Amino acid sequence: MSFEQLETPVPLVDVDVMARNLDTMQAYADQHQLQLRPHTKTHKSVHVGREQMRRGAAGLTCATPHEATVMQQASDDLLVAYPLVGHAKLDRLFSVRDDVALRVQLDNAEAIDQLYAAAVRHDRAVAVTVEFDAGMHRVGVPSLDDAIALAHMVRANPPLEFSGIAFYPGHIREPVTSQDASLERLRHKVSEAVQAFTEAGLPPAIVSGGSTPTMWRSHEITGITEIRPGTYVYNDRTTAEIGACKWDDCAFTVLATVVSTSVKGQAVIDAGTKSLGREPIRGASGEGWGALLDRPEVIVARMSEEHGMLDLTATDWRPRVGELVRVVPNHVCIVTHLNDVIFGVFHPCASVVFSRSADPRVV
Repeated sequence: MSFEQLETPVPLVDVDVMARNLDTMQAYADQHQLQLRPHTKTHKSVHVGREQMRRGAAGLTCATPHEATVMQQASDDLLVAYPLVGHAKLDRLFSVRDDVALRVQLDNAEAIDQLYAAAVRHDRAVAVTVEFDAGMHRVGVPSLDDAIALAHMVRANPPLEFSGIAFYPGHIREPVTSQDASLERLRHKVSEAVQAFTEAGLPPAIVSGGSTPTMWRSHEITGITEIRPGTYVYNDRTTAEIGACKWDDCAFTVLATVVSTSVKGQAVIDAGTKSLGREPIRGASGEGWGALLDRPEVIVARMSEEHGMLDLTATDWRPRVGELVRVVPNHVCIVTHLNDVIFGVFHPCASVVFSRSADPRVV
């Protein structure tokens, strides 16, 4: 298929760029003897998950039980990095086939009680990593003494198994070259946690952390054994702006059509909030809601639900109505979530469909 045969707006993935991103990340993890457990919330694709496993990933990370039921097609080792609460969610988790190793990341006693009851009900062991707050103040136990108490609680309630500790450095979003002070604080927190658990007789076999903004400096965190980046597979405008990837590492774009040039200094495309989301650039200077892949100086300055207004004041390019453009979104994960099908682009321009819940098929 050619781009002209696609009904816009439609998400595209440059398969060659994605493959390079996967190779580079796995090579980094191997070089520093870190287990790579990519977060699948970015791509939601069994095909991509299999490609990550084929390259040497230790397993996959999921955000929801439903993602786990899908990703069991790609990996037999799954982590749900989210505190699961509720009978329905837990029953869905345990619907994953028995030969898949399950691990859940938790930060409170109620969630542990519910996971224990579900594990007994389903007669199945499940590993638990206790999450401590490394600075983001979202989830994670603030007190290491309380985190240790949770680990003892897990250990006292088989078939739950205490497997280690976890953290998420999502608060570190500054440019890669400006992360020194934040990483030093994180290094201290992680070292303190490992020491405290070890002294309590609970040496953590797994110390799980990491994010895409900090991924290339993960080896600087003393004691870390596992990293869980997600966005790196496709990358996005924010990741490029903070220097965690180059612009030509952005594999994901939204193909859109110019539908109006009536207003001077702008062009309107058929991709608005329902196609690009509405998340600003985080941790970097920059405006707008996306930028053109081949003209990054052209940003999506404003949006309605179905309209995206391109600001043409920084370019001498003047598009015609009907012209196709490719927009790199600010945050790729939420754009993936908006779509059931993503088209993979090869060179020359052949396409393949990436379903979020099935193998790809050539179209």
